[in-house]
Amino acid sequence: MDGPVSKPVTLRQVAERAGISASTASLVLNGKGDITQGTRDRVLAAAAELGYAPRPSRTRSDATLTLRFLKLSKHGETVNRDHNHFISDYIDGMSHAATRRGYTLEVVAHEGLDMSVLSNTGDVQGQVILGTELSEDDIQALSPDRHPTVFIDTYHRHLSANFVDMDNDQAVFEVVSHLKSARFARIGFVGSHSDVANFRLRDEAFRRACDSLGIKVARQDILSVAATREGAYAQARQHLAEQDGIADAYFCVNDIVAHGLMRALQELGHRIPGDVAVVGFDNLPMSSLLSPALTTVDVPKRQIGAMAVNLLDDIINSSRPQPPMKVLVTGRLILRDSTGAKKRPGPAPA
Repeated sequence: MDGPVSKPVTLRQVAERAGISASTASLVLNGKGDITQGTRDRVLAAAAELGYAPRPSRTRSDATLTLRFLKLSKHGETVNRDHNHFISDYIDGMSHAATRRGYTLEVVAHEGLDMSVLSNTGDVQGQVILGTELSEDDIQALSPDRHPTVFIDTYHRHLSANFVDMDNDQAVFEVVSHLKSARFARIGFVGSHSDVANFRLRDEAFRRACDSLGIKVARQDILSVAATREGAYAQARQHLAEQDGIADAYFCVNDIVAHGLMRALQELGHRIPGDVAVVGFDNLPMSSLLSPALTTVDVPKRQIGAMAVNLLDDIINSSRPQPPMKVLVTGRLILRDSTGAKKRPGPAPA
């Protein structure tokens, strides 16, 4: 009678012995990827110790592992043509990281939220979802346990989900600190009533930064406008025309809103930056082409995309359930002409 047949050693067992992900072990054993020599040596040693025998080769299409990026446009106020370059930078970062980790990236654009369609991942191993316009309920509905998922361009502190987003608190604090150090005594904020989590986070961050820096903001210097270029312009113009005066500087929730505000200010006869400074957020390509060029916050979009794929791959290849991860990536303030180089007279506000 024959003895028991031993089960073949799996790639995952080799990866666990070497202390790396299965996708990295696969790259090493197939002679691919930019992998350090130390890691290669560990994988080869683990394979030899365990007696790993690779499966018969398959066709390229059969062997390909796929991740999906869902570009969701729920209401289209921010996920639209004005932000195509912004989103393409996310995709560039994801695509580069996916290739390095042995995946292909599938990009799917979808308007509306048909959950029966969106929750069907097909043959993909995991998905990154653009969460810009998603509510908390949307995110919970798109986070089924059986599909590894990472959300980008949004963040909710108390939700049990994986997020990679810009650090709004850090970026907004840097903006407000700069405006204070440049001696803009009266600082305003232009937010948006569009349903976007990052807009709410920037509003909250602005208020915290002002409290921390001892800056009092007048109610009339806080606006809430549409997130579209024309809507922001029309609503900002109406608000400003009804006021006795304007702030010395305005921080806007994004570059599109800043563009609308600048147009309204200029039509009302205010010089930028002579009379008033304007700061945006996102560093869209059009920001440097405005007149004057817009001071704004540059978001590390490619790094966010790459981080999302790296996190997703770690979740996919983990041998045990992982706790939700929330990753915030630091941005930087880009100074241009819309805030000017001229200091306000007198001491900086206390």
